[in-house]
Amino acid sequence: MVYTFDLKSKVILLTGGYGYLGKGIAESLLFHGAILYILGRSEAKFKAAFDDVTLNQSRLHFVSCDITSSERITEAFQQVYTQEGRIDVLINNAFYSQGQSPETMTDEDWDFGIDGTLSSVFRSIKAIIPFLKENGSGKIINVSSMYGLVAPQFEVYDDFPQYLNPPHYGAAKAGVVQLTKYYASYLGPFNIQVNAVTPGPFPSEKVQQSEGFVKALESKTSLNRIGKPEDLAGAFVFLAADTSNFITGQNIVVDGGWTSK
Repeated sequence: MVYTFDLKSKVILLTGGYGYLGKGIAESLLFHGAILYILGRSEAKFKAAFDDVTLNQSRLHFVSCDITSSERITEAFQQVYTQEGRIDVLINNAFYSQGQSPETMTDEDWDFGIDGTLSSVFRSIKAIIPFLKENGSGKIINVSSMYGLVAPQFEVYDDFPQYLNPPHYGAAKAGVVQLTKYYASYLGPFNIQVNAVTPGPFPSEKVQQSEGFVKALESKTSLNRIGKPEDLAGAFVFLAADTSNFITGQNIVVDGGWTSK
């Protein structure tokens, strides 16, 4: 059998799919033929994000899901499974956080950020396992961050303290990489692959209005530019497709060379 990047007939779940990067990932998955379910808390935001998508709308769906709750996650997965009869891929992209200062962050801020960035991924992985075992195969793709691999270069933020990356974010994203390796090992005997994608500098459209900050980010990459959503999406297509069936426990870094300098 020749494996390709064709995602036709694959049922893919994507949390956090209507944000800046999530939409780019979603559009690429749809382009390659996936049956895509966006899981989130706001159907209004989903509709607003995808109102200009001209691809086959019958393959794009929204399901209400709250990643703060294992029960709500399982309900969302069960809804898709009941409708489609299978789930092939789960992409854990959503997160929530609060607090920023490395000196004045409260314990509550820390706990909330760790829960929203790491524990929520654990809850989603745990909930999807029975469905993928039922298939006899499946893929889980987690989203980490370059700040799960390296510390921030704080001089980038000297003139832009409002964008300073908080300490619990990187700690949690490092945990996502380890969680990926753990579950790749654990689920390998069930023909379930677990991998991570680690984005580098992909500032949102709002943040990009700060030209000085963007230039500071660009200077830290090997390619002298920030990433665009389409730069990131291909890694998810690759890991979701049969082409990557012998890849598990890996972390694909898409950072323009930031962490290699």
